[in-house]
Amino acid sequence: MSKSWFYLLLLFWQSSLDAQKLQKYPIGNSGCQAYNFCDPGEFELNRSEDSSAVWTAACTVDSVTYGIICVKLYDETSDLSAAEALLISYLDFLKLSFDVTRAAGYGKGHRLQGLENTRGVIDYWEDKDKNQIKIKGWADTRFIAVLYAYSRKDAIDSKTDIFLNGFRFPEMK
Repeated sequence: MSKSWFYLLLLFWQSSLDAQKLQKYPIGNSGCQAYNFCDPGEFELNRSEDSSAVWTAACTVDSVTYGIICVKLYDETSDLSAAEALLISYLDFLKLSFDVTRAAGYGKGHRLQGLENTRGVIDYWEDKDKNQIKIKGWADTRFIAVLYAYSRKDAIDSKTDIFLNGFRFPEMK
């Protein structure tokens, strides 16, 4: 009997070692960072039509893809309502890129770590291939960021929420 407990304990210990650890990763040279369960590698830098810098990266672990899009706005805004509207407009654009066929609808009113100078929007999507996507966008006056997790299985769990809330603006080091 004690031998069975030993093997059970050994199995539990080994699986806990294999579990991905949450780590903070820099997003290019943006000054932003994000906590992730897998290493997104080097962020690809592109320019949008208005010359905003756009960093993107994604990685997959346990059949869930974790993606990050970070945009340093070319024209900063001092109005947080305008920043939130821009974020929603960008999420609408991403729906087309992700081939979204169903959406729950935007949930507004989120604040990153309770900071009043941030705005957050969340939504739940399904794409044409029936992948489940949970997406959360963050905005301040200089950046918008979108973090998403998708999988064929239900990607909506507490681990996903930790990732989606793990974005950090430069001043939040």
